Amino acid sequence: MARAAAIQASQPDAKLISPAISPMNFPSLRDWIFSLKTFLAGMLALYIAFYFDLPRPYWALASVYIVSNPFVGATRSKALYRVLGTALGAVASVALVPPFAETPYLLSALIALWTGVFVYISISTRAARNYVFLLASYSLSVIALPALSNPLSIFDVAVARTEEITLGIVCASIVGSVLFPSRLAPTLIERTDSWFRDAALYAKESLAGQVAGALVSGSRQRMASSVRGFEFLLSQLAYDHVSPAILARSDELQGRMQLILPIAGALADVLAAARKSAWGMPAGFDELLRDIGRWMDAPLGEDPEREAPLLRKRIAQLDPGPDDLTTWQAALLSGALWRMRQLVDLWVDCRTLRLNIVQRTGTWRPRFRHWRLGAQHAFLDQGLALFSAASAAAVIFVSSCIWIASGWQDGAAAVSLGAIGVCFFAALDEPVPMMLTFLKCATMGVVISAFYLFVVLPSGQDFPLLVIFFAVLFVPLGLLMPRPKWALISTLVALTTATFLGIDNAYDANILNFLNANLAGLAGVIFASVMTGVLRPFGADAAAARLTRSSWRDVVLSGTPLSMDQQRNLNARMLDRLVQLIPRVAPSDDDRHPSTASLRDMRIALNTLDLRRLAGKFSGELSTVLNHLLDEVRLHYERCLESGSRQNVPPTLAANIDAAMARIMTDFAIAPGAPGYRRHKGALHALVGLRLSLFPGASPADSPGVLPGEAG
Repeated sequence: MARAAAIQASQPDAKLISPAISPMNFPSLRDWIFSLKTFLAGMLALYIAFYFDLPRPYWALASVYIVSNPFVGATRSKALYRVLGTALGAVASVALVPPFAETPYLLSALIALWTGVFVYISISTRAARNYVFLLASYSLSVIALPALSNPLSIFDVAVARTEEITLGIVCASIVGSVLFPSRLAPTLIERTDSWFRDAALYAKESLAGQVAGALVSGSRQRMASSVRGFEFLLSQLAYDHVSPAILARSDELQGRMQLILPIAGALADVLAAARKSAWGMPAGFDELLRDIGRWMDAPLGEDPEREAPLLRKRIAQLDPGPDDLTTWQAALLSGALWRMRQLVDLWVDCRTLRLNIVQRTGTWRPRFRHWRLGAQHAFLDQGLALFSAASAAAVIFVSSCIWIASGWQDGAAAVSLGAIGVCFFAALDEPVPMMLTFLKCATMGVVISAFYLFVVLPSGQDFPLLVIFFAVLFVPLGLLMPRPKWALISTLVALTTATFLGIDNAYDANILNFLNANLAGLAGVIFASVMTGVLRPFGADAAAARLTRSSWRDVVLSGTPLSMDQQRNLNARMLDRLVQLIPRVAPSDDDRHPSTASLRDMRIALNTLDLRRLAGKFSGELSTVLNHLLDEVRLHYERCLESGSRQNVPPTLAANIDAAMARIMTDFAIAPGAPGYRRHKGALHALVGLRLSLFPGASPADSPGVLPGEAG
């Protein structure tokens, strides 16, 4: 029966934005409120569907459990997007079924094409609105395929499905908004505070010169995951009655949260190299590092600007003057202090923005300023997205062809339920494990619904009695839905049970019909899982490798002349890609780990951009040296792309970097007060960063006081 295909679930991480669970295993008051509200909305939708004699009232009940979220904003956004996505699928069904009903294979191809296109758009859309396209991708299969046996009824079926789904959505939205509404903003702050704890730990390790290690890689991974989750929350925040000013502050905060990763990592590289050089730090340097670490550990409610001016003053006092910038050690010191100043300014911005969001008031003047800031350019692996969408389309087309060729009466349920599973998890690197979880939940739904249909419901079908029977099941499931560990499982069990029950105005359960339809649905999920595993045997490692190669292409691009807008976009794209890559790889102590190496790739690109911009402002030999150096960096990464693996950096590149630094230091030694000092200093910082990123742990001179290129 088509009822088995009625499950239309939310995205996996949509439920993961729920409030933190109390330390005990017992449900919190917020859990109880959410569960009871959701159950009330479900029973209200079911009652209205019974009252108006809708064909399949269980769609209304299932829709309530799909869109319900502990937060009003998330529920509203999902409700709106679900209506739009379902309407798109319904319109497509009406447009395609009548003219192509006599050519089912062609219709199957069109449905598969529609599915692939909308899966691709859903994967490409980095916001809550991707739910529109996710729903549209498999709603066509759910509505159109069961109607092939009677194509003339497709308009009535599409209208009825839209009415039933909309009814459930409206009930969930009204109940969620009127009864004890829970706002998203407090959870946004909770997630932000968690990021601050990890960022403070990461920064303190960086201040200690720790480039790699369990603490560094673990905190870096959690920070990247938090930033990605924060982005999804922001897309729902607009539906939570939040002022435009707070939304703008939240966007600014997210952008600066990403920047902590490369800047703190660059500082760690410089400090590690400085300590390895076996030269004494200037008086007060170690104390300054400790004070910055302590300041970053301060309670988040304190004003970050209270101590920041003194820290900036101390940083400036230790900075070598132009007549002192004539050694590798002085260059390291200057580079370290420059990164420390950036870290302080970034931390002040993040803390101030957080206070503005919490207090819903206050002014903000950015402390961290850079000419490259301002772009928002998300990275999408187009090839992987297209392959994932094409795989989903292929699974649906092949399963439809098998169903049509077999003449299987209940095959529509198999194709529809398989389509839901394959579309639902198409965006994952490894969809098969989650599809198997979906299969387990659907199996549990079959068992529970069979128990209700053939053991519980025969004893009475009056609506008050139904409410009591369903409360025993759906209230406990609702208590689990706000918990991240159980959110997806409890939601899927609730949905599958609601749809497999097939509640109608009159009790007409038949054990053979029940088994035929629902076992067909399970068979469809099994087939979809197996075929997806065959088509997509690659996992997170392959996705991480693709992201790494894409980073290499951007490093090559950074060595070419780019406009200001192109540089901003490249900066934003590499940051976004880095945040996608880090959660895909396990934490490691190895300083050659993919996340650490990719972080260095990004810093190489940023330093290359700085050098390319500055090279045009120099004249004579220095401009020629810098341009030649940038060409060498570009050629190295082109070799990496050609071979498909990371290559050893040629030693000549180190010698040329050292020669460029020596040339700049010679200018400082000859004319320390000459015009262009800031440009020369900026180029020196970029060269130091470039050398440490290309040759981590290596130094151009083993003895203090020796110019690069003059050692030995």
